[in-house]
Amino acid sequence: VGRMVEAWEFENLSFDRDRFDPDLLDELLRTTSESVRVKGDRVVISHVYTERQVYPLNLYLREMSTEKAVAAAIDWGWAIKDLAAANVFPGDLFTKNFGVTRHGNVVFYDYDELTLLEECRFRTIPQSDDPADEMRSEPWFSIEPGDVFPEQFRTFMAFPRDVDHEVRRSFDEVHSDLYTPAFWQEVQASLARSDLPDFFPYVEDVRFRRRPSGALG
Repeated sequence: VGRMVEAWEFENLSFDRDRFDPDLLDELLRTTSESVRVKGDRVVISHVYTERQVYPLNLYLREMSTEKAVAAAIDWGWAIKDLAAANVFPGDLFTKNFGVTRHGNVVFYDYDELTLLEECRFRTIPQSDDPADEMRSEPWFSIEPGDVFPEQFRTFMAFPRDVDHEVRRSFDEVHSDLYTPAFWQEVQASLARSDLPDFFPYVEDVRFRRRPSGALG
């Protein structure tokens, strides 16, 4: 659905030596000598995975204008929802695990906690009659493998502290349903019905357009 960064595997990938800063090359040769070597005027990497270059979302939100940060934050929510609709639950929802492409759309690039959405059980945190339960370091209720509590997402999806409050407000205005079990359960129900939506990973003004038959120019 255009929301995950692909990785490509290469063997014996070579670059011109002058493309490397001398200090960087020295560090690579010192710390990764088993896979990096210099051959004449070429630097050869015996085994490497490459990914599309993206701007880490946590840095993007801090370093860009409020307008761009708001757009990226809202698209972050759509990225999570698009992945969910494709039966993918990212697991790690931290902003540092997402990036912004040169087209401005948000993609996910940390696959350590990926799981199928249909294998998750989205629950509401039980209410306790004992105030002391709120202070416990461990949950007072039972948790089974696959249990997910969307009410906790607001903590995991925290914005950097120095990000304009307008960014968080705009995100919550559009995507506060991500914090509810009902949203995720409805997506699961749609998947069970094989009811898949259309995905548009690019904003409308950069999409290909179908021209009317016979149209010129």
